[in-house]
Amino acid sequence: MKRRQFIKTGLITSSLPFAGSLLWANSLNQKTKKGAPFNLLYAPHFGMFTHHSGKDLIDQIQFMYDQGFRALEDNRMKDRPLSDQERIATKMNQLDMTMGVFVAHKIYWNKPNLANGDKDLQNEFVDHIRESVEVAKRVNAKWMTVVPGHVDLGQEMGYQTANVVEALRRASAILEPHGLIMVLEPLNWWANHAGQFLSEIPQAYEICRAVDSPSCKILFDIYHQQITEGNIIPNIDKSWDEIAYFQVGDNPGRKEPTTGEINYMNVFKHIYDKGYKGVLGMEHGNSKSGKAGELAVIVAYRKVDSFK
Repeated sequence: MKRRQFIKTGLITSSLPFAGSLLWANSLNQKTKKGAPFNLLYAPHFGMFTHHSGKDLIDQIQFMYDQGFRALEDNRMKDRPLSDQERIATKMNQLDMTMGVFVAHKIYWNKPNLANGDKDLQNEFVDHIRESVEVAKRVNAKWMTVVPGHVDLGQEMGYQTANVVEALRRASAILEPHGLIMVLEPLNWWANHAGQFLSEIPQAYEICRAVDSPSCKILFDIYHQQITEGNIIPNIDKSWDEIAYFQVGDNPGRKEPTTGEINYMNVFKHIYDKGYKGVLGMEHGNSKSGKAGELAVIVAYRKVDSFK
C-alpha cells in the first residue's frame, strides 16, 4: 500500500506513526468521515490530546470536537479560575458540546467524613454542594461527582450508611430546585482507593433508593467495577434506574478501551441499545506517550464505537 493511502485516515492529519492503527483508521473511514460524532457522548479530559492541540484549554476543546467528541469532563472545574470557567462554557456552547461531571466537594481519602456522622464535616459537605450549584450554572453542567470518603472502622456499616444517606438527603434538597444531579462513585478497594466507604454498585443502588431523590444517582465507573465485582452488563441492568453517568477505563492499567480485558464494544452497544443519552467520561490515561498515544486513543474509541 502506498504511503499516501496510509495518510488518508481521516482522524488526524499530523504525525501517524503506527501502521496497525492507520490500517484500522483507513478502513473505518470508509464508513465515517473526519469529525463525525460518535454514537455515544464520550468525554475526554483536558491534557489528553495536548501533543496535537497544545495546552490552551480552548484549543483542546476544539481538537476534541474536530475528532468527533461532543462532550468534555473536567474533575478540576470547580477549582479553575472564574475566567477559565467562563471561557470553557462559551466555547462549548458555541460547539453545542455537553459538559460532564466535575468534583463537587472536598474528598477525604484517608479519614471518614460522611460515613461517621460528624455534623461539622456534614455541614462542610453541604456548603460545598451549595457552592457547586453556582459552578454548574456557570459552565452548563448537569452532573457533579460525590465520593462519601473513607470507611469508619469504629462503626457498623448500617450506621455509616444511615449517616451517608442523611448527608445526601440534605444535599439533594439543595440540588433539586436547580435540576442538578450528584452522582455517587463507587471506587475499587484493590488497585487505587483502599478503604473507601462506597465500593460497589449494589451498595450505591441501595443508598440512592434510600435517599429517594432525582438529584442523587449513580456514577457507574466501568473500570472500578470490573475490579470490584465484574458482572458489568448484569449490574448495569439491575441498577439502570439509578444510573445517571458512566466513566470509562480498561483494566488492568486504566488506559483507553482495547488495552485490557473489558469487551468495550459489547458494553457500549448494550448501553446504547438501552437508550442512554448521557455522558461517558474518559477517566483514564493514554497507553502510549506523545502523538502516537493520542492517536491510539482516538482509534480505540472509533473501534469500540463501531457497533452500528
